[in-house]
Amino acid sequence: MDKHLLDILVDPVTKGPLVYDKNNQELLSRSSRLAYPIRDGIPVMLPEEARELNAQEIENL
Repeated sequence: MDKHLLDILVDPVTKGPLVYDKNNQELLSRSSRLAYPIRDGIPVMLPEEARELNAQEIENL
């Protein structure tokens, strides 16, 4: 994931910061409790495409 792109992107729901999860290829948002997928190197920043984070995942952010 390009560092410059990661610095620009925010959670589209809350406008909060995102954390890059390299292992799962996702951008994680603590504020909205969503994980946005990265497909073919492109972040899919649609809430309807995101999965909900569980309590343990949120604690680990």
